[in-house]
Amino acid sequence: MAPLLDHKIVDAMLSSLPLRSKSNLLTCSLILVIYLTSQPALAKPSSLKEITDGNWEDILAGEWMIEFFAPWCPACQQLQPVWNDFADWGEDMGVNIAKVDVTEQPGLSGRFIITSLPTIYHCKDGVFRRYQGARTKDDFLSFIDEKKWQGIEPVSSWFGPSSFMMNTMSALFKLSMFIRRCHNYLTEQLGIPVWGSYVIFGLATLFSGLALGLILVFIADFVFPSRRFNSPNYYQKKQTMEQARLIQQLEEEQEADGEEDDDEDDEDGEQEDVWRRRASPEGHPEARGPGYPEEALRKRVVGNREDEEEDS
Repeated sequence: MAPLLDHKIVDAMLSSLPLRSKSNLLTCSLILVIYLTSQPALAKPSSLKEITDGNWEDILAGEWMIEFFAPWCPACQQLQPVWNDFADWGEDMGVNIAKVDVTEQPGLSGRFIITSLPTIYHCKDGVFRRYQGARTKDDFLSFIDEKKWQGIEPVSSWFGPSSFMMNTMSALFKLSMFIRRCHNYLTEQLGIPVWGSYVIFGLATLFSGLALGLILVFIADFVFPSRRFNSPNYYQKKQTMEQARLIQQLEEEQEADGEEDDDEDDEDGEQEDVWRRRASPEGHPEARGPGYPEEALRKRVVGNREDEEEDS
């Protein structure tokens, strides 16, 4: 910034006038006064800080009062002069006064779950509390000076801006804003119909989901490989189990064949008993000796039948 009075100009004015003349001195004094009053006053630097996605972690240290607003919000426009006046007192009270434009910082809107505008948060050493009081400068000053924020329940650590959940919410809000900008670009700049933009986003979502699922499967298989297939004795055990199954199947078939043979033997035994009853004169089965041939028994039975026919 240029100095208030250029010494070259002053030297030139003084050298052009004789110093012994009182009227000349009076004239020089008037010129100096006019020159000094014509200089612009030094503007006081604004105490209101602006928080973005890049520097939001600065509010985790010290004491802060943060306003979340949108330029199109009437209530935010009404609060803005009061908030600027309150920011002028921030340095004297040792409090940082800041603002966040949610239209330009959608990530912070999701990180703090902004559902209404304007929203004001108080932060003390990383502990956040939502301000619910009146919105005048005196109320803000008394809230800080009298430490009324101590009577407000702090935000749970699960919903704190540094938690994993809020980091995820911030990413989702950024993604939604990115999709909206892409939609506006497709419809306004390229002239694609709205339904065409929806079709493009639908196909992109489908293919991205398939690709992400495939990548997750590969990662899971690489990180947690199957122990069954990695075992060196897997194929040997599999072959042994297959052989045991085949042996069990063969044994079952042999048992089934043995049962059929037993049934046939029982039928042959029954037929033989019938022959014996018929060959016995009393109708009772005749015991057969150990060396008695079956053919002789049949001949004897036939002979007995012929004798009965002759007698008749």
